[in-house]
Amino acid sequence: MENIQILVICRHPEILATVVRLINNKPEWKATGCETDESAINAFEATKHAVVLIGAGVDADSERHLRQTFTGIHPQVKIVQHYGGGSGLLFAEIYGALNAQ
Repeated sequence: MENIQILVICRHPEILATVVRLINNKPEWKATGCETDESAINAFEATKHAVVLIGAGVDADSERHLRQTFTGIHPQVKIVQHYGGGSGLLFAEIYGALNAQ
């Protein structure tokens, strides 16, 4: 079974590392973490991500640009705003995105 690819974008390195670690603890998921828009776009172009989590510190202009870019490349991608709050909420956000029609 192939892992579900998840791209995490966060401006705070410590938070990003924690979120990526939590996601990668699930054997069926594979997270890639990026701190900048440029690195996120490059990662997205290189790998077909099913879910993008946009997290801490990403301003509205960057989020809008990233959403437009990602949906232009892969229209079916699920993009979720991650609000923090622990692993339970994180996993619920991801499962919700994966199960959304």
